[in-house]
Amino acid sequence: MQQVRFCTASDGVRIAYAVTGNGPPLVWAATRFTHIEFDRASPLWRHWLAELSRGHTLVRYDERGCGLSDWNAEDLTFDAWVRDLEAVVDAAGLERFALIGIFKGGVVAVAYAARHPERVSHLVLHGACARGKLASAATPKEREEEEVILKLVELGWGEGNEGFRHLFAKEFIPDGRPEHHRSIEELFRLTTSPANAARISREYSMVDVRALAAKVRCPTLVTHSRGNLRQPLEEGRQLARLITDARFIPLESRNHFLIEDEPAWSRFVAELRAFLPDAAPAVRTGALEDNFASLSARERDVLELIAEGLDNRQIADRLELSEKTVRNHINSIFAKLDVPTRAQAIVRARDAGFGRRGTGMPD
Repeated sequence: MQQVRFCTASDGVRIAYAVTGNGPPLVWAATRFTHIEFDRASPLWRHWLAELSRGHTLVRYDERGCGLSDWNAEDLTFDAWVRDLEAVVDAAGLERFALIGIFKGGVVAVAYAARHPERVSHLVLHGACARGKLASAATPKEREEEEVILKLVELGWGEGNEGFRHLFAKEFIPDGRPEHHRSIEELFRLTTSPANAARISREYSMVDVRALAAKVRCPTLVTHSRGNLRQPLEEGRQLARLITDARFIPLESRNHFLIEDEPAWSRFVAELRAFLPDAAPAVRTGALEDNFASLSARERDVLELIAEGLDNRQIADRLELSEKTVRNHINSIFAKLDVPTRAQAIVRARDAGFGRRGTGMPD
């Protein structure tokens, strides 16, 4: 069952996000042109959603200008995309989690992991790159070719132009079936406006996260289709080289979107399951008391304030700690209580008697 929620980014833009599954948290950095409702039925995305929700609490969202998020956002820059991810993570109450970035979402995921190393436990990147097409263009011809594509987006998006849709469908899924190509057409029509599509595409083409990728320190899995027509294999390989603890896996496919029944999808799933942390074990009857007993005195102090509804900055001020120290305590608390989110921690803490102001201990 999917829960759709909304949060507000730092500049007031409303961002729609969805939560599915149960287990350790996995956050999906938004890629271009998504719709958290439409994607559930799309043959492009439904197998991704099913797999990423299996054994995990999956949090995903529509980026600004797309899907159920605000379409009239003035700021459609790379920095705004990263701030949107920050807003969603905070709204979902997540402290530490695995992060996945697919296609354009890869640059956002890399930037977030570099800027918030204490929060990302594992990073997964598929079909991603370190530089957009304009940023990586080595010759005037390469730049001109990308400018033509960007002009096509500007002129042809949402205009019912069959040739435009066919061009992009064949580039993204050359080995796809008619149902996949129709789904791309629906994706174009439903997810955003022609003006937003042009602005988002141009911004992405100019992104360069090579310096940020070199700062990523968490274990990272990078996968890429060998015959990817939209994003050449070497782009994925270069991204993996930049990240200190990265493993690169080429997949035998020509598709940018991996199709559910192709062997490359099965390989990707196997690598993903082997890489990500195991699903949280079920809590045994009577085990909660043992879990709470394992908390240190300081962790109990922090949990008391969490149960009272204080955020990390307020807890840090109250206990005269740094926010980083508070976050470290919270990560430990979540691990000991077997909870993936702040909301679940609050529920368990209050059930155990925490949250009674001034006590610092359950009755």
